[in-house]
Amino acid sequence: MRVILTSHGSTGDIYPVIALAVALQKAGHHVRFATMPHYQADIEAAGIEFLPLCPNWEQADLSYWMGRLQKIRTPIYQLREIYVGAKAYIPEMISRMDAALADADLLVSSYLFPMNKSIADRRGVPFATFAFAHHVIPSPDYPPENLPSPRWLPQNLRRAWNRWLWKTANAVVDRVINNTIRSHLDNAGLPKVRSFFSAPAERVLVAVSDELMRPRDAEIHDRFRFTGYCRWQAPEDPKLETELREFTQGEPVPVLTFGSMVYDNAGEYMERLIRAWPQNKKIIVQRGWAQFPALAEDGHIKVIGKVSHDQLFRHASAVIHHGGAGTTASALHAGKPQIVVPHIGDQNFFGSEVERLGCGFRIRKNHWPEQLHNALTRLAVQPIHAQNALKVQTTLLKENGPARAIEELERYERESRAARSQNPRENFVGK
Repeated sequence: MRVILTSHGSTGDIYPVIALAVALQKAGHHVRFATMPHYQADIEAAGIEFLPLCPNWEQADLSYWMGRLQKIRTPIYQLREIYVGAKAYIPEMISRMDAALADADLLVSSYLFPMNKSIADRRGVPFATFAFAHHVIPSPDYPPENLPSPRWLPQNLRRAWNRWLWKTANAVVDRVINNTIRSHLDNAGLPKVRSFFSAPAERVLVAVSDELMRPRDAEIHDRFRFTGYCRWQAPEDPKLETELREFTQGEPVPVLTFGSMVYDNAGEYMERLIRAWPQNKKIIVQRGWAQFPALAEDGHIKVIGKVSHDQLFRHASAVIHHGGAGTTASALHAGKPQIVVPHIGDQNFFGSEVERLGCGFRIRKNHWPEQLHNALTRLAVQPIHAQNALKVQTTLLKENGPARAIEELERYERESRAARSQNPRENFVGK
């Protein structure tokens, strides 16, 4: 197959798709990854052909927009802000994607740009989406996240209520997207976005653990296929490894990483952590997009830069993180107990999943520097969290998300090709 993959956002939106790209290429398929030039070096370092889809967003640009998103409390307005930020680039993204699909057999896109489905449909190219989280998968057996489903109702009425909630969520999200980028869709001759949650594609890869994350006994449409995690890690840093070993002296220490989260006052938060953190306890803090500064002078707080999760978390006694999809996946695969400090979007959901799996708990963002040591003490005196984390790790290491995803995509492409051959009138101009 000639496959186009596309995704945008932080590394949590990019690295899983790199993992899928690498696996597809090893399986003999031709793969191109279409995204912003900011990630070109990572993509090409993995041996994947890079396709620029829009003008480059530098790190400062990405941090600026992430900072804006974090100031918006309502998820639907956060989604709208994403499209506002991308709006100026959408005509070029549509044009470049349309050209790239001229000789493609399959397009796999993350959820965030559903207009890609219309471009693929116009070209007669099978289209699949890639979901990093399972809370976007609709079912009459549970409501959309953060919406109520009265448990006192009889089951049939509760299921009807949940269906209505998902239908309403579809309508609201579709309207937000269409109101923001409708003129660009019209100019490109593309239809409005429809059914963001319920039918984003005929095949949706849900890249989380089937055994651990799929809601049991829930009615879920067959288009949604739980494949398991797709994880790619940057090469390890030998120099940093030496530094970490010298710092930890072979004893695991807490590791704090907030990934792509942005702080206008990162120095102030670091000062608060230094004041509240015991001087006889060590901790590793990753700068992340917040760029936490190294302010401690007595060597018990080590601040580091970019490094793969797998390398860093080997040194962790516990992982304190923001609840991003990629970081949560890494902490679960590392078998470490966790404290989640949700900042935005689906991070509170992943924090609740960590709690459901019994691997840790959440604390609030505003006072995490002062609360962190007591939270870690609570985590340590409840060894069940560490025990559950190791059980989860055992389950995850048995799964092969990329291989299962490839099976689904190959089957889907064969089925789509067979359907087109039987119904040639349904083929679109341009393919």
